[in-house]
Amino acid sequence: MHIAMLSPIAWRTPPRHYGPWENVASLLTEGLVSCGHDVSLFATADSQTSGTLHAVCPRGYEEDRSMIPKVWECLHISELFEHAEDFDIIHNNFDFLPLTYTGLISTPVVTTIHGFSSPGILPVYKKYNNKVFYVSISDADRSPDLDYIKTIHHGIDIKQFDFQPAPDDYLLFFGRIHNDKGARQAIEIARACNKKLILAGIIQDQAYYDQYVAPHIDNDKVIYAGSAGPVERNRLLGKACALLHPIQFDEPFGLSVIESMACGTPVIAFDRGSMPELIENGKSGFLVGNVDEAVETVARIKEIDRAYCRRHVEGHFTVDRMINEYIQVYEMILDPERL
Repeated sequence: MHIAMLSPIAWRTPPRHYGPWENVASLLTEGLVSCGHDVSLFATADSQTSGTLHAVCPRGYEEDRSMIPKVWECLHISELFEHAEDFDIIHNNFDFLPLTYTGLISTPVVTTIHGFSSPGILPVYKKYNNKVFYVSISDADRSPDLDYIKTIHHGIDIKQFDFQPAPDDYLLFFGRIHNDKGARQAIEIARACNKKLILAGIIQDQAYYDQYVAPHIDNDKVIYAGSAGPVERNRLLGKACALLHPIQFDEPFGLSVIESMACGTPVIAFDRGSMPELIENGKSGFLVGNVDEAVETVARIKEIDRAYCRRHVEGHFTVDRMINEYIQVYEMILDPERL
């Protein structure tokens, strides 16, 4: 099977630090290649892959602010679709814009919908409903206006995450510094518990950081560690006694939640979006409704078996499971009798 994997170009594939969609595109590409498939990865020119790299964009536009994103997105997407006939299937990880090319080609396209940035993008998805194939990343993130071929939860390369049976005594916030992710609430929870908190992630909303995060950073009780690459991520997640995930939106998925549990670290998350699909309440973490409930569960965190957290990921969220499910989807699309 010859597959074209379309990755975003905000960041390198795989990302050096942040870049969840690029991360998934990389895991898919490498997993498919290891299964013997011929994969062309359409990504930035500095990307790394064991497949065939096809690039027109030199680097991620979030890493080089002199680049005009829309210009390079047009060049990047059109490059793939002008070669569409070379492939058995196109796997789009680039949101809605590539859908507008699909009426011009005969190669089937499967689109992983990584989330809806706004209800305003739905008209594009609705226009191409039943013309392309949609995969949701959680049941919670399905639109009632669209048809889906399957829900496929993300998987991670569990070899990148070391199990840590004996953590240090700190709480961790790992994600974008933005209201959506709840850094402010994480600080409130840690303060109420009188626990040390480490925050790691890109500052996506500078005004939010300046108002709600920066005033509390004292490099003692509250530490901002910046954006963590893979090695630092493994260490921070593994040595935390719990990951705080007090999200303020209905999150489509949460890679850091899975990565944390892979290290044995339980997750205390607000019960929204996909969280009930990822966390077994009381077994691999706690689902809570507010800051006060989160504070109560921090005191109970030793009730969680860290080895169970690891087993939960091994049983449900490995990259091998994700790859197998996508291969099944490709085969269904290429053999219409299986649909």
